[in-house]
Amino acid sequence: MMTRAILQRARVFGAGVIAVGFITGCGGSAQQQTAEQPAPANPSGVSTTTNAPWPVKTREHLDLWLHGFAMVQADTTRVPFFRRGYRDQMVVEKNRRNVTTLLDQNRAQLAGRFALNRNLIGAQFAALYFGSWDEMQRAIAIFLQAQGDPGRARDQQQQQIIAFFAQSFNSPADRDWLDLFSRSLADEYTKFYRGYWIEQQRARGPVLTAVDSLWQQVYRPKFQTYLARTQQETGDLLLSLPLDGEGRTVSAGKRANSVAVEFPDAPARAVEAIYVFAHEAVGAVANQAVVDNVTPAERREGLADRMQSAAAVRGGALLIQRVAPELLDGYSRFYLGAAGVTPSGNVAAQLASTFPITDAIRDAIARQLDTVLGGI
Repeated sequence: MMTRAILQRARVFGAGVIAVGFITGCGGSAQQQTAEQPAPANPSGVSTTTNAPWPVKTREHLDLWLHGFAMVQADTTRVPFFRRGYRDQMVVEKNRRNVTTLLDQNRAQLAGRFALNRNLIGAQFAALYFGSWDEMQRAIAIFLQAQGDPGRARDQQQQQIIAFFAQSFNSPADRDWLDLFSRSLADEYTKFYRGYWIEQQRARGPVLTAVDSLWQQVYRPKFQTYLARTQQETGDLLLSLPLDGEGRTVSAGKRANSVAVEFPDAPARAVEAIYVFAHEAVGAVANQAVVDNVTPAERREGLADRMQSAAAVRGGALLIQRVAPELLDGYSRFYLGAAGVTPSGNVAAQLASTFPITDAIRDAIARQLDTVLGGI
């Protein structure tokens, strides 16, 4: 079974590269372009508060990259990596349009590699370090041409690119997988995903507006002290079509953060994006609590890995209880639903039983949150 532990370790994918200014060799650093360029065109409108801390945005290439993984990767975690039924829904949509792409044709071959190298899952984070799909394609081409060897780079910029991708694709077989995946995804983008993504942005324009308003006017101010005191003062809050309760987070300093969360399907469900943000924002605290409260023997037995997913969910609940307690019931129901559990009775107790962690881990998270939030 794939676990959140792989995603947790992958959060630092490329972080060192960003710290020194990752440049694609195609016109500037990916991190700078993410910060300076406006969000990709949204026919129904974009966040009206792009200059505020944590503006709400969308990213076409991020959705495309995650879509590709969702189509070829098995998803058996308690909180799914992607929306439940996502692959089946996309197959139905492509059949309706009478579209077949290289991603469909190569799916079995691409899927088979995950059984041999589970660390490929961590490459899901790569798109968060780039400003566009074109940038990613050019960077991947540089990496593949150098056969993953930084010594073959023409300059320091290319060395950074090669080192970045080598973290997840360090063997010839992994590089062959990346080559096939990127070519298949390019065909998917041209024949299907580009048009589909634009349609979805139009349809969900009111949702983006609702999330932006709820976040900037109501809940970001409530989270801001916690964010500022945990090196998450500002960043981009990205609404992503393939995601559900398991977000994707990259942290590279207090002003260089990206958190991708689910893109709710209706304005009335806009608060779901806040739930997933809370879950992601507490991830580092929850992970440290797990690391500090399992023995070496328990770690070898896999207890730490098993606890990390549950600790993130429970940590999100503890954070919400302190900064926005009115969201706790909805948060609990959302993550119960994400786990395929029907909420009933005392949902807080049900959440604890569905996502069990040791008392020591729970108490460590609570103490750290109290320390961070002390004095407010």
